[in-house]
Amino acid sequence: MRTGSEPVTARSALRARFWLSVWGLVWAVFGTAAFALAGRVGWAIACGVLWLVATIDMLVVLRHIRQGPHYQPGPDVPPYRPPEGPGRR
Repeated sequence: MRTGSEPVTARSALRARFWLSVWGLVWAVFGTAAFALAGRVGWAIACGVLWLVATIDMLVVLRHIRQGPHYQPGPDVPPYRPPEGPGRR
């Protein structure tokens, strides 16, 4: 529900989240390869799962970035009134 107290210039942190997922992806790939070469199968599988999660997160973030901005009411749109009725103050 819109209260009217939202910042007028609020921005999404999608680009920061994208670069953090890239950073995690790089480390997950490195960890998977390093642990696989070292013979640590359990750790290699754990890093592989992390690699998968980072890849999915990156794809979701890219999808949201490509969708572009969505309509948000401007400062000239008054906030919604809370529902009135029995049990409401």
